[in-house]
Amino acid sequence: MSISEHLRLSRMLGLQVLQGCVIWSSILIGSSFAQVSFPVLAILRMTTDEIETGVYDGLSARIALETGFDGMYMTGAGTTASRLGAADLGIAQLSDMSSNAEMIANLEPFGPPLIADMDTGYGGPLIIARAVQQYHRAGVAAFHIEDQIAQKRCGHLSGKEVVDVETYIQRIKACVSAAARLRSDIVIIARTDALQSRGFDDCITRLKRARDEGADMGILEGVSTKEQALQAVNELAPWPLCYNSVENGHSPLISVGEAQAMGYRAIIFSFAGISPAYTAIKSTFDRLKMEGVTGSGVTPKAIFQVCGLEESIMVDTVSGGSAFAKGV
Repeated sequence: MSISEHLRLSRMLGLQVLQGCVIWSSILIGSSFAQVSFPVLAILRMTTDEIETGVYDGLSARIALETGFDGMYMTGAGTTASRLGAADLGIAQLSDMSSNAEMIANLEPFGPPLIADMDTGYGGPLIIARAVQQYHRAGVAAFHIEDQIAQKRCGHLSGKEVVDVETYIQRIKACVSAAARLRSDIVIIARTDALQSRGFDDCITRLKRARDEGADMGILEGVSTKEQALQAVNELAPWPLCYNSVENGHSPLISVGEAQAMGYRAIIFSFAGISPAYTAIKSTFDRLKMEGVTGSGVTPKAIFQVCGLEESIMVDTVSGGSAFAKGV
């Protein structure tokens, strides 16, 4: 047994992916897993009726919790847009991402697990190990790390460049060894963006290497056709793959049912939250500018209730406080 296999075995406590499909970010559908500790069990042991949605800030996460989703996915593009007002061009760094992940994961500490974007790991092995530690301590249940260069961009933009395969594998090794030192069962998802510049075969080689070094799941980002998406599953089976379904992006739109039929264990709809949020806010702002009113029927209290108002009142009351004795 190699060192990487030993690390993976000791860390994951015998994780066995058996069958079915898990859908991360927007939807999670059924799978069967064995000998998996929390939070891995919470993420991966799902039924066909359980749904997990993408979030990017506190309000979107609160809405997901109110709606009753079984898990949440923190999108890097959404985090960059909402926290920094910037495009997804490698501008967000570890402090931006880990602090946002920690906030989201701890809105409801015993609530659904959080999967988070870790981009390229934000540096070399030492920084990557620190990133894994920060995500672990923040309460993140899983993350994906990719092979783009440091000046990365959204996986569904053109002009992407990737590091050489050995540098990519160095990133994976840093994640696996850091998780082992922490005795963490955090799920490591290896993503490759090499399709644009290196081709399909290179992507498969990279993902096989990542798998062999202890990554728990893979993403081949930006597939061009549904046939290519299916081929990736067949080439890497039985290792689980995740499909990133970005509406209006570079890849074909694949439904949950299609992904499951192909054999994908996970499917992510990364822009499922941020895109409709933009549409709604833009429409309201346009109306306000043109007509002088927003047309909203939502009260301030309704927003605060989504954001934990009743819980706050309960904390004050059980502590003997009287801050809300006169109501809110």
